[in-house]
Amino acid sequence: MDKTYDKKKKIVYDFICDELYTPMKFKELAILLQVPKEQRDELRKILEALEAEGKIYLSKRGKYVKGEADRLAGVYRANVRGFGFVEMQGETEDVFIGEEYTGGALDGDMVEFAIVKEIPGKKREGKIVKILSRGITRVVGYYQITPGKNYGFVIPDNQKFNRDIFIPAEKSKGAVTGHKVVAELTSYGGEGKNPEGQVTEIIGHVNDPGTDIMSIVKGYDLPVEFPEKVLRQAERVSKPVSEADMAGRRDLRDIKMVTIDGEDAKDLDDAVSVVRREKDYILGVHIADVTNYVQENSALDHEAKERGTSVYLVDRVIPMLPHTLSNGICSLNAGEDRLALSCIMTVDLKGNVVDHEILETVVHVDRRMTYTSVKKILEDHDEEEREVYKEFVPMFECMQELSGLLREKRRQRGSIDFDFPETKLVLDKEGRPVEIKPYDRNTATKIIEDFMLLANETVAQDYYWQELPFVYRTHDAPDDEKIKALAAFINNFGYSMHIGVNEVRPKEIQKLLGRVEGTPEEALISRLALRSMRQARYAPQNSGHFGLAAAYYTHFTSPIRRYPDLQIHRIIKDNLRGRMNDEKIEHYHAILEEVTKHSSETERRADEAERETIKLKKVEYMQERIGQVFDGVISGMTKWGMYVELPNTIEGLVHVTNMTDDHYDYYESSYEMVGEHTRKVYKLGQKVWVRVIDTNRMMRTVNFEIVSEGEREDGEDEWQADSQ
Repeated sequence: MDKTYDKKKKIVYDFICDELYTPMKFKELAILLQVPKEQRDELRKILEALEAEGKIYLSKRGKYVKGEADRLAGVYRANVRGFGFVEMQGETEDVFIGEEYTGGALDGDMVEFAIVKEIPGKKREGKIVKILSRGITRVVGYYQITPGKNYGFVIPDNQKFNRDIFIPAEKSKGAVTGHKVVAELTSYGGEGKNPEGQVTEIIGHVNDPGTDIMSIVKGYDLPVEFPEKVLRQAERVSKPVSEADMAGRRDLRDIKMVTIDGEDAKDLDDAVSVVRREKDYILGVHIADVTNYVQENSALDHEAKERGTSVYLVDRVIPMLPHTLSNGICSLNAGEDRLALSCIMTVDLKGNVVDHEILETVVHVDRRMTYTSVKKILEDHDEEEREVYKEFVPMFECMQELSGLLREKRRQRGSIDFDFPETKLVLDKEGRPVEIKPYDRNTATKIIEDFMLLANETVAQDYYWQELPFVYRTHDAPDDEKIKALAAFINNFGYSMHIGVNEVRPKEIQKLLGRVEGTPEEALISRLALRSMRQARYAPQNSGHFGLAAAYYTHFTSPIRRYPDLQIHRIIKDNLRGRMNDEKIEHYHAILEEVTKHSSETERRADEAERETIKLKKVEYMQERIGQVFDGVISGMTKWGMYVELPNTIEGLVHVTNMTDDHYDYYESSYEMVGEHTRKVYKLGQKVWVRVIDTNRMMRTVNFEIVSEGEREDGEDEWQADSQ
């Protein structure tokens, strides 16, 4: 058998190398070699083997050529629909990998690949030729014993890992059907063979309270417990602020200042103060000096760096620092002396920063305010609330004035404001969702947002022009293809965008969002515009922030919960204390590339875990409402159905198989579903009524069906109540 295979392989290779023939595509090759259709899978395997050996490669025109293509390396990111992308370090453009070219790679694998298609203005396409190292070594999933057999399978929670894992009985750790488990992979399988593994931890039964969230925590490998050494160190350094601690710092304890946060916030890392003068404002943004307690290369520092960020899940917070620090000595609690780094800015009446100072300070917060309370004072003019905080009301009104100036200044330069209703889930004691509502974005939240943005820009600009090593928060211009697709899409609604030569300016996106404000399609177009943006990231080089239309931007304001901010504070303090010599500069240049890369990765991990917990609880919420009817808006269109979003931000699918009144065809060019016989049309942004028909906790999906006008009229009163 092997000899026959080798002989065939030689024939194919010689044929490709023969000078009589030009490079050719697979189909042409198969025809010239007289390979019957039923044997072409074997030919494909031979070509893949020759390619893996570096004897042939697939050209950018899709033809097989003698020799080896240029090999590139990167990390493969899988998509649940089978295809994926390869990310390369230092490259902003990733490479598309079609389903047939993944080469058995799994999400997170380090791979070697070759470019197979490169057309100017379009995303490059590649083919994976070798897996260099595996990114996934453990999987969280649902354990299921195969009836009558001495083995079982783990069905992975991670939909990008689309193969069940075979577990022999002796490696199951006693797990039974229904357990959520952690499985370590011992083999990655292959053609027609499942991956194999062993159960290393039983998280709990799928129906036990808390198992669902803990499965996500384990699935994203989020560290929950702090090592004893780290906790002991946190206890040792959490001493009250002493005279020695305050030496050499600017004493701002007499300056009137407040913190403004959510009701349930415990780690208060920013305080603000504002004084109105005749021709300007003095704005102080005072940030907890966490570096005073977290020394570089200490156990605390190593743990904070590894975690990268605090993770805010739907039912818990996994902090970057132990609570002794994050809720204690590092938190700017009212009535307590605290160490801070302050950025004090002089802002003129046009919103320009005309002077600033960055310095080490001692602060004493006068009041711990909440967004709700400040909103009552400024928006609702609540007399009772204004009386309670009467000595602070003039300062809050001054803050509102300044916030308006800063927001208008950003608007004029083209800063994009994606004002989405974030989801707030209210859970009962058992972790079940009882209410889902949008977060309130009000005057108070905007004040803090505006002040933090200004401080971040001011600090970034200062250190950029000092030409010192630094950490920037960068956001590159959008991908051309995505912007062109967005422009084509909005044409369906009668909108247009001006796109320059291979670029779009932030002001164009801002103008579009302004035009759609208040329209039925606002949420849809805003989301699609956001999806056309690149992800912001941390980098030691400044390339500006597209979304904010800012030439300089950093993250300076949250060192309790973000490691990049902590790193920035360390650089600033070394500079302020005269320690930024050649040796220090060299040290920071050496570490910042890795620090920023890791911080960007942990931020992405935290965001994904947070989204997954929200999706899970949304599905649980709708599980209790099967059969109920809601009004919604068509938010997405695909050939397999329509996505509908409800006012409470829950999104579900109306699958084409559940559109039973007709056969519907999807027209991609106009983003429409059209009935073949009735010619009934469904469009993006259209309001519809839907009934919840089922949910899937494993897949975290909700399925709807369209409610007809007749049904709607019969039960409108009852359904209106459901929609509340």
